[in-house]
This record gives sequence, C-alpha cells and structure tokens, in this order.
Amino acid sequence: MTGGRNDRGGSRRRARGELEGEVLAALWAAGGPVTVAVVHERLGGDTAYTTVLTILTRLCDKGLVTRQREGRSHVYAPVHDQPGLAAAGMHSLLDEGGDRAAVLARFVSDLSAEDERLLEQLLHGDGP
Repeated sequence: MTGGRNDRGGSRRRARGELEGEVLAALWAAGGPVTVAVVHERLGGDTAYTTVLTILTRLCDKGLVTRQREGRSHVYAPVHDQPGLAAAGMHSLLDEGGDRAAVLARFVSDLSAEDERLLEQLLHGDGP
C-alpha cells in the first residue's frame, strides 16, 4: 500500500479515491468486520485515525461498507468483495452510458482474445 509521504519526507496528496481503495483493501484483507483501529493499523499508521474514520463513514454513505455496533465501538465490513465491487461499478457505468448496445459493443471490441473466450464461456454457463 502506498503511504502518505513523498520522496522528500513531506506529505503528499493522494489521488481522488486512492485512500478509499486502500481502506477497502484493508477491509478485504481483514476477512471480517473490524474496528477503525484495525483498519488504521493495516494502513501503516501514516494516515490519521480521524481520516480513516471519515473515509469509513463516506464508504458507509456510499453503500460500500456496513457499520454495526459491537460493544462500545463500531465494526466495519465491505458490502462486496473486490470482484463484486468491480462488477457493481461496471453495472453502474453501463446504466449511465445511455446506449447500452453501443457501450457493450465498445467494451467487447477492446477485449483481449483470452478475455473474449472467458466471456463466451461465462455467457454459455461454462465457468472458468
């Protein structure tokens, strides 16, 4: 995972969504619901605890993470695994794309031969 420091030792700004991705990766690696402290520790401590809490809250608001009370704190878990999140994003883009046929045609025209074969297998019910 990338830290929050640049090569000169100063802080650097992360690209939009980069920290959300790192937090999701920490949740996926945890394998179950975890506290903010666990996510903070998995990120290596370069990010402020309150920033991790803010990111988790935003991910909850976006419907990507669940939060449940456990004792005196909350535990967080991802709604989707990594492939599920990618698929949900693809569905969202497809829904926003207007002409579904054109979007799908453009998508499949750019597939590698291997991905094309895999997609054909999946469409015919033959798993990978």
